[in-house]
Amino acid sequence: MKLTNENQAKLTAAMSAVDYIEDGMTVGLGSGSTSAWMVEYLAKRISKENLSIKGVPTSFATKKLAETRGISLTTLDQVDALDLTIDGTDECDKNYNLIKGGGAALLHEKIVAKASKKVIIIADVSKYVNTLGNFPLPVEVIEFGWRFSKTQIELKLLQLGYCNFKIELRMNDKSALKTDEGNLILDLKLFEIKNPAKLTQELNSIPGVVENGLFVDVCNILILGNVNGDVEVCDVLNKKITKKRIDIFKFHEASTR
Repeated sequence: MKLTNENQAKLTAAMSAVDYIEDGMTVGLGSGSTSAWMVEYLAKRISKENLSIKGVPTSFATKKLAETRGISLTTLDQVDALDLTIDGTDECDKNYNLIKGGGAALLHEKIVAKASKKVIIIADVSKYVNTLGNFPLPVEVIEFGWRFSKTQIELKLLQLGYCNFKIELRMNDKSALKTDEGNLILDLKLFEIKNPAKLTQELNSIPGVVENGLFVDVCNILILGNVNGDVEVCDVLNKKITKKRIDIFKFHEASTR
């Protein structure tokens, strides 16, 4: 992957998060571009420090990347719980509510997050917003009766006071995109989400809806990366924010055996 300015910000957040991983841990491996940098750096740390780590990938794409980098993998059914999960986000608001699912892995991501003792969210600083909604909210629905589910979502949104919205079926070229579970994604362009906790409950009550991309009360630590190597670490539980500098040259210096 090319280390553009945007990717440098993602890498600084990813490297800071990987520092939380200790020998013997079982770790949830998130999906998306920022999580990919995390997997890359974790693989370097494992090789250099001879760490014994088991990873649980949240998507087929992450599984493939982790396997090619030599990370030992397991499944959620083979472990009691995960020590921590590191994952990215498409948006995060000031209350640490998230929108995830830009990579269509939201269902696996939410299951893995809920099975983890600690969830670390990594992102470049541009993903931190005052109010969720500028990024479309993904809703995963089963293929059977998806148009009915879409209509029910529209009615529910109107009941909740949303007026200016659009719902689009996510496409993969000329056909509907399929998730790793074979489901479809409806992208809700809401522009502003007023009550994430209420909306996530209401959406998941609709027949045909498998899961939605709102992650409420999931994030334990938020790490925001900047192009210059600065990171901001937000400890949600302790309401503490710290700043530090990450040397991204360590990424290139980490050797493989």
